[in-house]
Amino acid sequence: MPEDSKNFQLEVIQDIAPKVSLFIDKYMRKAEDCWQPCDYLPDLSLNDDFQEIKNLQQESAHLPNSILVVLIGNMITEEALPSYQTFFNLLEGVNEDRNVASANPWATWSRMWTAEENRHGDLLNKYLYLTGRVDMKAVEISIQRLIQNGIDPKSDGNLYEGMVYTSFQERATKISHVNTGKIALRSGNSTLSKICNLIAGEEATHEKAYKNFMLEIFKLDPSGAIQAFSNMMKKNIQMPAAFLDKGTSSHSYSNYSNIAQEIGVYTSKDYASILSHLLSFWNIDKLTELNEKGKLAQDYLCSLPERYLKLFSRTKSNYELKEIWLKNPSLIHI
Repeated sequence: MPEDSKNFQLEVIQDIAPKVSLFIDKYMRKAEDCWQPCDYLPDLSLNDDFQEIKNLQQESAHLPNSILVVLIGNMITEEALPSYQTFFNLLEGVNEDRNVASANPWATWSRMWTAEENRHGDLLNKYLYLTGRVDMKAVEISIQRLIQNGIDPKSDGNLYEGMVYTSFQERATKISHVNTGKIALRSGNSTLSKICNLIAGEEATHEKAYKNFMLEIFKLDPSGAIQAFSNMMKKNIQMPAAFLDKGTSSHSYSNYSNIAQEIGVYTSKDYASILSHLLSFWNIDKLTELNEKGKLAQDYLCSLPERYLKLFSRTKSNYELKEIWLKNPSLIHI
């Protein structure tokens, strides 16, 4: 990127900082005012012979193995939080003073965002542990491996592209949790459905933040913003857990992704619908005053939804549940 373009982007990012502060003040809550994982799990301090745990296990016994696999994948993704905060703080213009406790609005947002996300992983982790249906050591190894391997959103340190990625990813995560909750409810598990919807609600708030931050960028730098959007879509939006199997011969991530696709938790159609939503939210087809590169990016982006939907219509299931998942529910892992 030319130096003058880079400097202009940094100016835009700083101009938007007050809007980030306003969003924090309006939508983000203090820890004391938030729900915590223990609010939705059995209270082990009660002298009830662990009846609450027995109730949870009886309810979870009816969950299909496939939904447990997806739930594990969702939980592992949430647990890789150190990578997400690191990624965000490395974006150009976010934390220029290199202070983890910085009062800069962007750095403050990164902490508040990941602090909320941390509760999601904690809640799902403890829930899965209490069901007694999951090989927790295998799961814990997967969590540690994913954090060790990190993530690569392919945003190249560019905040514009980082905003596109997080806008897309937060909406995708919300959809995944909502659909998991729907399947749980159909299986008679109201507890898990409530947990998934609770998490999805906060993911919706985070989605709102990133979409609106990016909307402000579009107002100030439409050509730069639309090129960033185009660049990210050409790279394809990679899910945060994509490095789950890096350095191993395992296919855990592809198994998780394929099962999520097969049972309707997160599909190619969802990917296309997210793209269409962002195109509409950012008014891509109505943008004017674009430079030549911006116009080319606009043409490319507006042609994408139809191409993705055609691809989805040709997609066929090509996965098989591992035999261990079908025959031994006590050893479910990915």
